[in-house]
Amino acid sequence: MNRCAIFDLDGTLVDSPRGIVTTFAAVFAQLDLPTVDSPTIRGTIGLPLPSAFAKVLGLPEDEPVVARCVEVYQSTFRKIVLPMATQLVFPGVYDGLQSLREDGFRLAVATSKFIVNAEALLTAAGLREEFSVVVGADQVAKPKPDPESGLLVLRKLGVAPRNAVMVGDTTHDIHMAHGAGMSSIGVSYGVHSVDQLLSASPTWLVDSFAGVVAAVRECT
Repeated sequence: MNRCAIFDLDGTLVDSPRGIVTTFAAVFAQLDLPTVDSPTIRGTIGLPLPSAFAKVLGLPEDEPVVARCVEVYQSTFRKIVLPMATQLVFPGVYDGLQSLREDGFRLAVATSKFIVNAEALLTAAGLREEFSVVVGADQVAKPKPDPESGLLVLRKLGVAPRNAVMVGDTTHDIHMAHGAGMSSIGVSYGVHSVDQLLSASPTWLVDSFAGVVAAVRECT
């Protein structure tokens, strides 16, 4: 039986949210845009970049300045976050992923990052080889919380939804899992609070990556 664990990236595998906030601030400074407070920026993590910038700027996604922000973000993120990627991997992730692979689980990533940024961060963090499939927000018509990303992973791996689980730190991940017919594991050490995660009714809620590994084995 093929079993699959699908992981979010930011706030689930890698503590990149603080780097994301720093990158957003650098983008606004470079483009002479008004500054935005950290909680507002953190509140957009888990959304695709165009949606995130549109939300914090209070503009439609098709505004030219939103596209310019996304463009500047791409290069700035690489300069700020990638050099420290290995230091941002959450405790237990390296050993936990290896343990799941040794148990026969197929591992994948479904992220709201564009695929080029996701691949770059996973590679810089020393995690890329753990995953058979990586799906970015720009590879689907409807990113998370829509189930399309998760369903694409399942098709690529040939795994049925009942044999898969989604692991993430936001309600977007949990809602995606529900829509795709998968179990879900919310992690409380990322962006969304315990109350926010519980509002989406995850199958499991854990507070460490060791808890993720145990729940993956239980869920599938």
